[in-house]
Amino acid sequence: MLPTWRSELDRLLAAVRANKQLPGILLIAPAALTMAALLGYPVLFNLWLGFFKKDILLPEWTWVGLDNYVFYMFDQQFWSSFALATLYMLLTMSTQLVLGVGVALLLNEGFRGQLLVRGVALFPYMIPVTLSVILWRWLFNNQYGVVNWALLEWGLIKEPVIWLGPDYIFWSLIVVSIWTYFPFVLISVLARLQTIPPELYEAAKVDGAGPWSRFAHITVPQLRTVLFIIILLRGVWMFTKFDIVWLWGSQSWGAAGEELRILPVYTYHRIFNMFQAGSGAALANIMFMILLIAAFLYFKVYRREETL
Repeated sequence: MLPTWRSELDRLLAAVRANKQLPGILLIAPAALTMAALLGYPVLFNLWLGFFKKDILLPEWTWVGLDNYVFYMFDQQFWSSFALATLYMLLTMSTQLVLGVGVALLLNEGFRGQLLVRGVALFPYMIPVTLSVILWRWLFNNQYGVVNWALLEWGLIKEPVIWLGPDYIFWSLIVVSIWTYFPFVLISVLARLQTIPPELYEAAKVDGAGPWSRFAHITVPQLRTVLFIIILLRGVWMFTKFDIVWLWGSQSWGAAGEELRILPVYTYHRIFNMFQAGSGAALANIMFMILLIAAFLYFKVYRREETL
């Protein structure tokens, strides 16, 4: 019996030694399984919850099938929140992209104090979102804010603007979101610019290419892959952004009105203000499906351009 057990063990060890990938798989398996459980269970539970009518304050679960999803097809608040979330995502993402690439190109050039300027440019992304919101609330204050003071001094406005009022709160949120998150684009693009071989630009100069021609035919193609990832990540993150919108939406720290009720805020409203856990779960699932479809189409268009 003992020789048979030893022979089986020897054969197993020999198989492990022969398979070079197996030791690595065994080492990362505990962490991978833990992450799968922590991420997979909430997703599956939320998918299941979306088929029920569930009040947070009551223990009853009532199976309603697709009723929660059908409800949102005719819910005006859902469509207005979807349109607002899409507008918020497009405005912030596109401006972050333009600003981040522009500043990255400037910081890629050698000049005195370059490291200090880089640190200052990355500062907005390093501070907590709560602190960023507090700072910009002071700046946008209609009575003692620096923004109104500067605009009045320059003669651009005749009276203080209520930036946190219903008419301008969405646009002031756009400014705050761009300032807070554009350093992610900056550092990603700058890291890629540092790896572009200088010989490419030198050869282009020899051929008589100007700055714009070098940017269009060398820099942009070299940045193509990183820009693809940046657009995907920033699009997903800004479409699902909750914290900065929620904090910006109310003087009492959290109760964004109709002007800021994007889909994540509307989902929170359905669950924690209206106590409709099942309906809120269905709305979260709808957001998940929207992002999946958008990512699928995005990858499809990118691959089609790659083959051209």
